[in-house]
Amino acid sequence: MNDFIYNVAVWAIPVVLAITLHEAAHGYVARMFGDPTAHMMGRITLNPLKHIDPVGTLLVPGGIVLMNAITGASFPPFGWAKPVPVDFGRLRKPKADMLWVAAAGPASNFVQAIVWALLVGFLVRMQGSPDSFWFDLAQRGMLVNVGLMLINLVPVPPLDGGRIVVSLLPLRQALAWSRLEPYGFFILIGLLYFGILDYVLRYVAQPILSFLMFFTGL
Repeated sequence: MNDFIYNVAVWAIPVVLAITLHEAAHGYVARMFGDPTAHMMGRITLNPLKHIDPVGTLLVPGGIVLMNAITGASFPPFGWAKPVPVDFGRLRKPKADMLWVAAAGPASNFVQAIVWALLVGFLVRMQGSPDSFWFDLAQRGMLVNVGLMLINLVPVPPLDGGRIVVSLLPLRQALAWSRLEPYGFFILIGLLYFGILDYVLRYVAQPILSFLMFFTGL
């Protein structure tokens, strides 16, 4: 039981931070480009209670941690928060600015991954041994943020990657691609179920994690 509580703690803290800062970044950049919707609704905040989705923030990551504890697997938990409301029509250049608003979330996760990597390096130098709660927390912080960044960059709307593709495509193709949005969640589940996304994520994540090790100084 103590091991389970420990695992919940070292996963829950970076997951909640990763999701909260991800959503706040969307709202902040949207305000920079002319849409104050998230600001007016109080969603540009680091208060996780404003962003928690019962299923995506609690049930799904918690279920993954539980399954890891039961099966002995080490699959990084992932989840989602309540999407920050963005009225793309209020952006100064809606199609072009959509790219920056969408990219803000994954960018925030990449920055967080670097911060966690710096903490890993600091702890190793200070403690000389990686056997500590804070080291485990920092290590999982790297994994969670890289995983969340890559999942959100899958080029299927309404994921951030899908928004970026819509922003970059010519108008006709962009409209066609945006029509995938009602089916985006089911496409993502299918990619996960058949192991396609897992394979791609592992293939892409490894060089990113290797790059992050540079920031540890080890």
